[in-house]
Amino acid sequence: MNFSRSGGFSSGFGGFGFAGAGPYDATTRRAALDRLDRLATLFDTAFILPGTNVRFGVESLLRLVPGIGDAAASALSCYLLYEAYRLGVPRLLFARMLANVLLEGTAGAVPFAGDAFDVFFRANRRNVALLREHFARGRV
Repeated sequence: MNFSRSGGFSSGFGGFGFAGAGPYDATTRRAALDRLDRLATLFDTAFILPGTNVRFGVESLLRLVPGIGDAAASALSCYLLYEAYRLGVPRLLFARMLANVLLEGTAGAVPFAGDAFDVFFRANRRNVALLREHFARGRV
């Protein structure tokens, strides 16, 4: 069976060969980062608890639903990981981003304390900051 780029599976994600994952020029990359930034804001900090400075997002609300909510919230975070892969990030950076998502997903599964952890850890905001820092250094 041939798993060429045109055959559906790239040699990239399946084999974790990250080089050349996406044909992004500087303008397209900037637009993708801006889009991911907006998504991370929606996922992690879109709303504010009235009378406080505590911000939370859609993921925090999803994690309130036992079981399936944690899985759905982690799936949203995985979309950002997929986009990071498409941007062609190095393996070490991808691993760090994945660790953020796994930590948030694991801690978020703990009733009550996990929900509070999710509000304050904000894995998606952290991951977008890592992406921006990476590309601001001029790394491609």
